[in-house]
Amino acid sequence: MTQFWGVDADPTAQGRIKGARPVAVLDIGSNSVRLVVYERHARALTPLYNEKASCALGRGIAQSGQLAVANIAKALDAMKRFAMVARLMRVGKIHVLATSAVREASNRQEFVSAVEEIMQTPVRVLSGEEEAHFAALGVVAGIPGFSGVVGDLGGGSLEFSAIDSGIDTSGQSFELGVIRLQDDSDGSPAKAAQITREQLKDSIVATVAPGSQFAAIGGTWRSLAKLHQVISKYPLHMVQDYVVPAADMIKVCEEIVSANSLKSYPGASEVSNSRRELVPFGAAVLSEILKAGRFESVVFSALGVREGYLYGMLDPMERAIDPLVQGAEELSILRSRSPAHGNDLIDFTTQYMEAAGLGESASEARLRKVVCLLADIGWRAHPDYRGQQSVDAVAYGSLTGVDHPGRAYLAQTLSVRYDGLKSKWAQSLLPLAGANTAKRAKLIGALFRVAYPMTAAMPGILPRTRFSIRGKNELVLHLPADLAFLNGDHLRNRLGQFANIAGHDTSEVQVD
Repeated sequence: MTQFWGVDADPTAQGRIKGARPVAVLDIGSNSVRLVVYERHARALTPLYNEKASCALGRGIAQSGQLAVANIAKALDAMKRFAMVARLMRVGKIHVLATSAVREASNRQEFVSAVEEIMQTPVRVLSGEEEAHFAALGVVAGIPGFSGVVGDLGGGSLEFSAIDSGIDTSGQSFELGVIRLQDDSDGSPAKAAQITREQLKDSIVATVAPGSQFAAIGGTWRSLAKLHQVISKYPLHMVQDYVVPAADMIKVCEEIVSANSLKSYPGASEVSNSRRELVPFGAAVLSEILKAGRFESVVFSALGVREGYLYGMLDPMERAIDPLVQGAEELSILRSRSPAHGNDLIDFTTQYMEAAGLGESASEARLRKVVCLLADIGWRAHPDYRGQQSVDAVAYGSLTGVDHPGRAYLAQTLSVRYDGLKSKWAQSLLPLAGANTAKRAKLIGALFRVAYPMTAAMPGILPRTRFSIRGKNELVLHLPADLAFLNGDHLRNRLGQFANIAGHDTSEVQVD
């Protein structure tokens, strides 16, 4: 039985992590109510189920001070369905969080009591400072090395936190949610920008050092990121860890705000109906933030309060786990023929790098380790599509702790591993990786193609082999005498291809 991060893994098991008990977070926001069920409460969270209901609980609350009866009814109906889903999925624990609209409503207790009766669990109404704190932890959970300012834009409020070395400070909350701004500005994005500008004078973004990075959280800003990817023809439609220069984003936001239309601004057709009229207000807020803070770039985070809340419940040792490595190990458990073979690949590729004298940075070594764990995830597919499906799994999957250049590296390595040196499955993503990273990905993919003919994806063989460099630049793969039968044309051809890619003059398989 293989064990990763305390998870027992049967190499033949498929589908779900053995013994995992789902955990859920019900997030009651000002614009929508969303239930997310995760496979288990761990450092790397894998969503099993994700559904939202647009209830607009925050609509009109600034004027009436109450949650509207019709919106309450819509939200409670959605929660009845969510409660059923949680029972069907045998969720072990449901955390119910409520934010701006609920905490400000004079009739909140009536609503909270109804929710608790349906969900059979207490509702935690977050203060503005708590919301800022958990949003910041959400960014840390998905982008472990982030340092800068986090902004979480909801329907009723905007929260700020500053993050340095994984610690958040200066939690602030402002009445700048997109629904509230739409109401307060009489539906004018330009007026919403003015309102935002005034309130930001008292925010931490006004004091941040120029050139910092801003992390944007929230559904409206995610829609804005997707819109930007489409109009800029960005090759990877993945919001998590999407980085845009501040000047570029300000330009797009100002074009949306100046369109004077809530439905026909640039890129509006790419936005869902439920978000279309809110995006101009999100654009107004983001533009003013980036200008006020003189930020260098904005990075979008798909992880926020929900994930931050769960991350905050982990003990320090669990928080220190690398989410990308843990996520890759889980995929290996679920999809590889033998997870232990991934560990053999790590040692096999390390031994080549050392023999060839190829240096690696810590981030390069980390990505190589991860791609070794993921190297066999496509085996169930038809041979013609193993590369494509593996590329899709790493480029568009739920892995966190990896930026877009890293996703491009993983995709290119698996593309070459399955389809050879001329594979095009990851071609569109290579500009994200950069020339050096793309070259290294091709190198490791070609090295995988040397390993698999010897092992059939089973452990125990690779540790008995080794590489050496003979003379000036001849690559030698050493086999023990009892594995001499592996020295056939197929292995020699693969080794020759790899040697050519790696820049060796010649190659040889030697039986010791």
